[in-house]
Amino acid sequence: MKTSAKALVFLAGAVLSAVLVTTLAFWVFKQTEAAAAARAHTYTVISHANGLLSELKDAETGQRGYVLTGDETFLAPYTAVRGQVGGHLQELRQLILGDNAMATQQHLTTIAPLIEAQIAELAHVIELRRHTGMAAAVTAVASGEGKRWMDAIRSEMGGFINSEETALMQREAQFQAAMRRLFSIIIFSSLIMAVSATAFAYLIYRQTQQRLKHVTHLQTQHFLKVQENANKELAQLNAVLQSNEQKLAVTLNSIGDAVIATDTMARITLLNPVAEKLTAWTQATAIGRPIDEVFQIVNKTTRLAATIPVMAALEHGTVQGLANHTVLIAQDGNEYDIADSCAPIRDHDRQVIGAVLVFRDVTADYAVQQALHDSNALVQTILNTVLDGIITFHAEDGGIETVNPAAERIFGYTAAELIGQNFRVLLPEWAKEQSRICLNANGDRANSRMEPQYESVGQHKAGGSFPLEISLSEMQLDGQRYFTGILRDLTTRKQAEEELVKAGALQTAIFNSANFSSIATDAKGVIQIFNVGAERMLGYAAADVMNKITPADISDPQEVIARAKALSTELETTITPGFEALVFKASRGIEDIYELTYIRKDGSRFPAVVSVTALRDAQEAIIGYLLIGTDNTARKQVEEEQKKLDQRLRDQQFYTRSLIEANIDAIMTTDPAGIITDVNKQMEALTDCTRDELIGAPFKNFFTNPERAEAAINLVLNEKNVTNYELTARTRNGKETVVSYNATTFYDRDRNLQGVFAAARDVTERKLLDHALQETNIALELAKSVAEKANLAKSDFLSSMSHELRSPLNAILGFGQLIEAGKPSLTDSQKASIDQILQAGWYLLELINEILDLALIESGKVLMSPEPVSLAEVLGDCQLMIEPQAQKSGIRVTFPHFDSPCFVKADRTRVKQIFINLLSNAIKYNRVAGEVAVSYEVNAAQRVRISFRDTGQGLPEEKILQLFQPFNRLGQENGIEEGTGIGLVVSKRLVELMGGDIGVVSTVGVGSMFWVELNVTPEPHSVDGDNEPMAMAQPLLADDARLYTVLCVEDNPANLLLIATLLASRPDIRLLSARDGNRGVDIARHAQPDVILMDINLPGISGIMALEILSQDPLTSYIPVIALSANAMPRDIAKGLEAGFFRYLTKPIRVNEFMNTLDLALKLSKPPLRRIKVE
Repeated sequence: MKTSAKALVFLAGAVLSAVLVTTLAFWVFKQTEAAAAARAHTYTVISHANGLLSELKDAETGQRGYVLTGDETFLAPYTAVRGQVGGHLQELRQLILGDNAMATQQHLTTIAPLIEAQIAELAHVIELRRHTGMAAAVTAVASGEGKRWMDAIRSEMGGFINSEETALMQREAQFQAAMRRLFSIIIFSSLIMAVSATAFAYLIYRQTQQRLKHVTHLQTQHFLKVQENANKELAQLNAVLQSNEQKLAVTLNSIGDAVIATDTMARITLLNPVAEKLTAWTQATAIGRPIDEVFQIVNKTTRLAATIPVMAALEHGTVQGLANHTVLIAQDGNEYDIADSCAPIRDHDRQVIGAVLVFRDVTADYAVQQALHDSNALVQTILNTVLDGIITFHAEDGGIETVNPAAERIFGYTAAELIGQNFRVLLPEWAKEQSRICLNANGDRANSRMEPQYESVGQHKAGGSFPLEISLSEMQLDGQRYFTGILRDLTTRKQAEEELVKAGALQTAIFNSANFSSIATDAKGVIQIFNVGAERMLGYAAADVMNKITPADISDPQEVIARAKALSTELETTITPGFEALVFKASRGIEDIYELTYIRKDGSRFPAVVSVTALRDAQEAIIGYLLIGTDNTARKQVEEEQKKLDQRLRDQQFYTRSLIEANIDAIMTTDPAGIITDVNKQMEALTDCTRDELIGAPFKNFFTNPERAEAAINLVLNEKNVTNYELTARTRNGKETVVSYNATTFYDRDRNLQGVFAAARDVTERKLLDHALQETNIALELAKSVAEKANLAKSDFLSSMSHELRSPLNAILGFGQLIEAGKPSLTDSQKASIDQILQAGWYLLELINEILDLALIESGKVLMSPEPVSLAEVLGDCQLMIEPQAQKSGIRVTFPHFDSPCFVKADRTRVKQIFINLLSNAIKYNRVAGEVAVSYEVNAAQRVRISFRDTGQGLPEEKILQLFQPFNRLGQENGIEEGTGIGLVVSKRLVELMGGDIGVVSTVGVGSMFWVELNVTPEPHSVDGDNEPMAMAQPLLADDARLYTVLCVEDNPANLLLIATLLASRPDIRLLSARDGNRGVDIARHAQPDVILMDINLPGISGIMALEILSQDPLTSYIPVIALSANAMPRDIAKGLEAGFFRYLTKPIRVNEFMNTLDLALKLSKPPLRRIKVE
């Protein structure tokens, strides 16, 4: 019985423990549910806040889109947020809960007016765009007002979200703690159940053994009864255990972390719903699979496979953590940043029977960390950009800790020089001022006597002192007290204050001497100040009125009564006639300027314009009024005269309008710019437009040839009148009418030009008849004449253009080359500028040459020199010339290798010109890091095709058809690449003149291939001596004993200065100059120079005539004469060489070519028989 009683007690204790543990488990489970709900609620609040901020951003973006385009569809986000923002804020207020509700409510209270202000700013800009146009709206946007409101909203909303995220972290911690408690209780309850069952079975066994000794039958019956009871108890325990297992399953299914369990072979035995979601595997398909098949993780940065901690946990039996920056790749391809750990699962013998992997999605956490990093970077950026100096220093020893760039600029020190120094280095008076700061040791600002802001004197590194304003605040870092000082240089403000004092004195002088009345009163209206202008205007002395009367006493009483009545009606309040009526609006803060009749001391009256301003003290209380009046008599007289003149003008206009409308011609007037200012009915009929449509429109828009119509206006303005000027008017439906335009200028009374008065008479029928009679007779003759004149004009123009453009280019490129090669060496910025000058100059010269080439080709005067040309040599030359351009653009160019010689019948110079043009285009219009491949192929027809393939954007079919049209750049006119659109045209014509063909194959997005086909020719036989190198003249040494004389005959001062500058570096050369041909011949005869530099177009006689004179004179016939001319046409060069010039150099000259030619001429020059010294 004793043993039975013990068993019963033990059983009761076990049951009681089970009930207690179960109750505790339910309580913890409820806490877990509450924590999970709170966490989900916080996510909802953050989502609503981000949604509201996103809507405001969309509204702002839509507003800017509308400002730029005027398209109302952009305003849809703004319209939506304007009507819903209040509701969104109210929803956020209702969602807020928890300990931080007061702080977050404060954020929402602050945000509400900011959002209203932002919405108002958006509405203001939209209205500006609708009513005043884009310029005003863009100006309003550029003012930054909307950006400031939006930045404030972002700041406050960021604070709100930060508060909620802080609460989320707390609730997440509570949820995790509750989950751990629940798990611990489940494990603990399971252990208690197991121990209780084992102990209970043991007691039953002992009791059975004892009773078996006495009565076997009774013991057997009792054992069966006890066994039956035990079975019932075990059934109950199993039910409790199953309940706990179900609760564990519920817990695993409800927690926010993912859980994966494995056996000892790392095969999956369990996936909770979160793990199923993150891995995209279901538990049914994952069970039994290896962990690395389901749980695939990589390093976020390197994308290499990461180590799964399950293996280590099973092997070592210890908790394993994941590495940082680990990314889980789900079966469906989604990726998640994860974190947490893996632990072994042990049985009651502490043997590892598996592993549990617990992980969670930390993508949002990483985003928060990144946002925190960005926020810190923003704070640092702000500190680096503020204009005030910010310095942090230790409160005890004054050691400087941090310095921002503004402080460096203010004091002249670098941050490295200041950190660690005492604050007294910057503020010598700091020791005295510190005693006035006196913060207590605990930083209790409530008991502090710190002056938050005061003025002091700073010490600059250079030694000077300057006034500054300092604002101090205290902070605690790691238990240490620090001061943060914000310092502002007051030098400019102090100077401004001094100027303000001077300005105040000036204002006083203006007030006392101005030609207007200034009357100041007290709050009751009694006059306190009466300036000199008031005395002069009203006839009172200041002493007569000050402290005696009000301004109402010197005003027309009837007008004062009428004003009081009008204001009472306007403002819906009773206003007493008298001084109150004069200042009532000003007292309410309303701008008030009105007309009033003043009464002088002698009783005379005069009209005045009065401006009233209320004078207020610091508390905005009214302490008086200022009335400033001006005599309005003259303006009233002018207004009266103006009324009379206006009536006379209206009468005159009516008379003039009657005359204009009665005319049978279409009559109009325009301003000097050709904008129509008035028309009659006949003009409306001629153009089929209304008067309103015509007035304000350009006159030229209503004629078939706007340029000729505009020229008619200019002709009238220049010659004062024009008659029978023929134009063709066109109505909006296309009807054309030939008119005879007759016009004259008209002026105002001061002879200022007002515009053009014109009449247009319909001469369509007469014009058609004349045209029909003359058309047949003159068509052929006119066409021939036009063609001849056009060709002659084009040739003259091209010749003139070549000369006129090359002369200034000579100076530009010559001096540019001198500066580039001069000493001392250029700085990088100077070199870049010179490179731009030279690049632009050579490019302009290239354009001139291209235009001349095209003109020569079209006129049939181009000279070709066909000869056997080695294709390998030409392409090799092109490779050397084009590689610098390719390297600069990052383009790789490949050229073919020739296993055997290949010659073509062509002009060597022209072939190289064509190839360089195609290679240059392939580089210019290629993609970044693109390629250009040159290849060749000889076909059966004894022709060779040279191909230039690029990897550019390619050309569509419609642009290929326009490719070889002059001056057509295929839409690249506004691109960054230079060009004229004639390079390919010239290349095509040159290829055809050499009996070849040119073409292109292009694919959009892939690239283009231009090809040139030329006739193959046999390899020429070599001639002895052909390969001997030409001996180039070397520059004469500076220490050469002989002194050379060079005469430069040039009428352009810039070109003459260029030659002088070039030769200044040659001490062995003396330069003489002449400005015309005759003077040049005289100097050459007397000085007998070694070399003469001769321009062609000279005053007096030309350079060719001067050369002829010199060549016929025995004293000068031996002198080499080098032509320097801007006449660069091939016929000009040929003519010059035929005339006997030693060399013919075209402007702009190339410095190296010029110096080499000069040295060669000096070397070949014969010494004169005698020298005549010329001073």
